[in-house]
Amino acid sequence: MRHAVSVATVLVSLLGASPARGQSNAELALQVEQAETAFANTMATRDLKAFETFLADEAVFYGQAPLRGRGAIMDVWKGFYHGPKAPFSWKPTNVQVLESGTLALSTGPVFDADGKQTGVFNSIWRRGTDGQWKVVFDKGCQVCNCAKAP
Repeated sequence: MRHAVSVATVLVSLLGASPARGQSNAELALQVEQAETAFANTMATRDLKAFETFLADEAVFYGQAPLRGRGAIMDVWKGFYHGPKAPFSWKPTNVQVLESGTLALSTGPVFDADGKQTGVFNSIWRRGTDGQWKVVFDKGCQVCNCAKAP
């Protein structure tokens, strides 16, 4: 029986399904909110190298066409980091974490350079075996300018 437990432990660690190490869902959600806020701050401070540290190697960002992998994302996003003023910003307003503590969704508004909301972002974060959260999927959408019904 002892051998079966050690094999299971090894399989869990290899698959990346590490437990939340006794942290509550609220604590994990706060970690993701802080990671998303720091991620967004890389745009405000124009720090492309810091931006890259938040990306999982296999991340996928959706735009006109999906950008697959850290390198492809960096090739496109480096253009957003030129110049002294950020072309847009974002902030998390809602974070949800799976009970396993391994995946999270962060969502919130996207603002243009003048502070007008132009969209909404959705990021999926994965918690690594080292406890660090990395973005694995990111997708934004424009805010609907639809006329409200009477």
